[in-house]
Amino acid sequence: MIGIVDYGVGNLYSLGSSLSALSLEHTVSGDCDVLSACDRIILPGVGAFADASKKLNEAGLDKFLLQQAADGKPLMGICLGMQLLFDVSYEFGTYKGLGLISGSVCPLLGDLPGGLKVPHMGWNSLNIMRDDSLLKYVKQGEYMYFVHSFYAKDCDADVIATTHYGIPVTAVVRRGNVMGAQFHPEKSGAAGLAILKAFSEI
Repeated sequence: MIGIVDYGVGNLYSLGSSLSALSLEHTVSGDCDVLSACDRIILPGVGAFADASKKLNEAGLDKFLLQQAADGKPLMGICLGMQLLFDVSYEFGTYKGLGLISGSVCPLLGDLPGGLKVPHMGWNSLNIMRDDSLLKYVKQGEYMYFVHSFYAKDCDADVIATTHYGIPVTAVVRRGNVMGAQFHPEKSGAAGLAILKAFSEI
């Protein structure tokens, strides 16, 4: 059973639909007792880091996720959910993340070459940096769907795939049982579904 964390931020319907398409049993909940009974947890997210972090904290889900990760349960963040796994975000201020993966979330604007639009939106190919079970069904160069204005930096030790948007952009990270995808697997066709399938087997 895969638990999708519902904390009022995230595209829950399309993610659930993707898991259903893979015949993967899942539940959507903000209840720690329900989520703790799941074998794996996905933390989705769209919108602003500060708002998402506040909602997680108010629901007590921050401490819950830290404990689940410490217990060794597979945890995957998607888009903003991945960014929440990091130490800190500089999205319109300075905000503390969960600290499960070392690094910071910074604006693309200012780091990109001139002429590239922010947000980074659209299909970009993956550059797989090293073999990992999360990417075992994905081929080098397959395309995923991105939409984001901030990206993870200073996290080279945990990066397993990047994409190129004027600069190398962190696309997939993993530290043990904690992993994240900056793109939306649930919006990335067969290649995205392959990543969700691989996560279900970790």
